[in-house]
Amino acid sequence: MDLLKASNSLFEESVSLRRQFHMHPEMSFQEHKTAEKVAEVLQDLGFQVQTGVAQTGVVGLMQCPKPGPVFLLRFDMDALPVHEENQTDYASKIPGVMHACGHDSHVSIGLTVAKMIEANRNELFGTYKLVFQPAEELGQGAQAMIAEGVLENPKPDYALGLHVWNEEKYGWLGVSSGPVMAGSGTFKIKVIGKGGHGAVPQFTHDPILAGSQIVTALQSIASREIAPTDSGVVSVTMVHGGTADNIIPPSLELGGTYRYFHKETHALIKRRIQEISETVAIALGCRAEVQVIDQTIPVNNDPQVTQAALRALQTLKPGAEPAQNYRTMGGEDMSFFLERIPGVFFFIGSADPENDKAYPHHHPRFDIDERAMIIGPALLLQTCQELALSCQA
Repeated sequence: MDLLKASNSLFEESVSLRRQFHMHPEMSFQEHKTAEKVAEVLQDLGFQVQTGVAQTGVVGLMQCPKPGPVFLLRFDMDALPVHEENQTDYASKIPGVMHACGHDSHVSIGLTVAKMIEANRNELFGTYKLVFQPAEELGQGAQAMIAEGVLENPKPDYALGLHVWNEEKYGWLGVSSGPVMAGSGTFKIKVIGKGGHGAVPQFTHDPILAGSQIVTALQSIASREIAPTDSGVVSVTMVHGGTADNIIPPSLELGGTYRYFHKETHALIKRRIQEISETVAIALGCRAEVQVIDQTIPVNNDPQVTQAALRALQTLKPGAEPAQNYRTMGGEDMSFFLERIPGVFFFIGSADPENDKAYPHHHPRFDIDERAMIIGPALLLQTCQELALSCQA
C-alpha cells in the first residue's frame, strides 16, 4: 500500500475541490454549502455521516476490517472577512470573504483522505473519524463540537491535524514535539477621562495621552517581564477615539491580542495587562475598564505520536529532513482536541515565490502551491498506520 502514490493519483481531484471551495468561501458558523458538499462526498464513499454538529460541522465515520485505534482527523472549513485581490480564475466570488488561510485546501485534503480510506479500507488498520470543523478563525469551533459529543461514540485514541504554511516554501515540513502553536487571547481597554477643548487641555483629563502611555507600557510585558528563554506577545492592534482636531474626547478604546506557550506566562500577561492599564490611567487622571478574554490554549504535540509521524514521513519519503523544533506564535483551536486526546499537528510548506504565491496568511493575495496537498493525506494516514502497529507491538 503506497499512500503517497495514492494521494498523488487524486491530486487533480483535490485541486478541483480546493478551487471550488476557494471560489465560494463561507464565514465562521456559516459554512453551509461547504458542509453540504463534504457530507455529499462522505456519504457517496460509504461513511456514516453526521451533520449539523456545532451548527455546520460534519463528522464522517468508517471502521476498517483490520482492528486498531480510533483516529480523529480534523479539518477546518471557515474563511475570513478579507476581500481577495488575486486575479486567478478561482478567486473568491463572494465580496469581502476569502479563504486567506488555507482552510479550503484543508477541506480538500480531508476529502482526499476519505477517498483513500475507502479505496484502501481492507489494508488500513483502525477506525477513522473525520471531523470537518467550523469557526476555527473565531477559536470557537473545536470547543463547540466537543460540547456536542464529537469525542464520544466512539472516543478517539489519537487526534491528528495539519496546516498548509506559507511562511515556508513547498517541500518544507514541520513536525515537532511539545508546544508548537501559542495560546491566544484578546483584550479591550476603555480609557475614560474628561473631554474638552484642545486649546485648553488643563481643564481635561486626556484619555488619548493616557491611552498612548498604556500602549507604550504594555510593551514592557514581553520585553521586561517574560524571560528571554520563554516566549510571549502583547500587541495593541486597535485604537479608536476622537472626532475632531480641536476636541479632546472623553474616552478612548484600545484592543489587541496576546500569545503564550506556558500557563505561568499566560497568568502573568493577563494580570499585567489589567494592572498596567488601570494604574497608568489613574496616574494621568483617567480610569480604565479592562476586559481580557481567552481564546485558545497552546497546541501541544504528544511526543510518542510525533515520533510516529516522523517514522511515517521516512516511510513515505526516505531521507526527509523535517524541521523538528518549529514553533509559531499563531493560535489554533486544534489545541482543544489535543488537550484531551494525544496527537500531532504538523505544518506543510506551501509558498511558491517563483509564481507569486508567497503572501502570508490572512493577506488578500494569499494563495498556495497546490502540490502541498499531496503529502498531507499520505502523512496523516501513514501516521495512523504507525500508531496502529505500535499498539500491536
